Amino acid sequence: MLFLHAFNKKNRSLLRELVITDFKLRYQGSVLGYLWSLLKPLMLFVIMYVVFGVWLKFGSGIDHFPLYLLLGVVLWGFFMEATNNGLGSIVGRGDLIRKINFPKYIIVISGTISALINLAFNLVIVGIFMVVAGVDVGERILWLPLLMLELYVFALALAFFLSAAFVKYRDISYVWEVGMQAAFYATPILYPLSMVMKESELAAKLVLLNPVAQIIQDARYAAITTQTQTAHTISSNPWLYIVPLLIVTLSVVLAVLYFRANAKYFAEYV
Repeated sequence: MLFLHAFNKKNRSLLRELVITDFKLRYQGSVLGYLWSLLKPLMLFVIMYVVFGVWLKFGSGIDHFPLYLLLGVVLWGFFMEATNNGLGSIVGRGDLIRKINFPKYIIVISGTISALINLAFNLVIVGIFMVVAGVDVGERILWLPLLMLELYVFALALAFFLSAAFVKYRDISYVWEVGMQAAFYATPILYPLSMVMKESELAAKLVLLNPVAQIIQDARYAAITTQTQTAHTISSNPWLYIVPLLIVTLSVVLAVLYFRANAKYFAEYV
């Protein structure tokens, strides 16, 4: 199996060193260093909240809308960082691949774990703001770890596929950049899903078929406010939940197969 060697002590050590190196290099030479992993999403959140929350009055009927917006920004930031790290991970470690024989998937995993560490830091900040704002957190928040797992698995699957494809097809980076921009605005991050519902219920349901949109909305419902519209609040159709899970599952299977089929050629192209 693809991940069988992950339990090998040597490979675990290599994975740990790659994660540490990636994290150190990211902020090398910057004055604030690791603080940027916290400041970046917060600065982006402030700008978006002023523009979309204050000026355009998005989310005026949603409790704790600033936190609602911040959580969406944080989760999308993780997804973008994990997939972008994965995309260039194999090519970026070309020298290592040519010199050492080891499971190549470790490189991809290390990039996504770096993004996962940033996510953990950012979720701590969100949690602090939740306490300060007096968010009423019920038992529904217990779903949050499962949603984070779903998001990580989906991001990791895409990272595997993108990393293998980028080795041969360098145009993938440009296509992915445009695709991520389009997906950002198609996902209810800056605006509540209720705005889409007012225009078209069908459009809102189609939006929720996107696993990232489904996860963000469910996470907001679990952690911030039950006013968040999710698949189970807008429809009794179980397929609204089943389809995103099927997409994640299919992405994992296809990504693993594609990565395994191309891994033996990495050294030739990088």
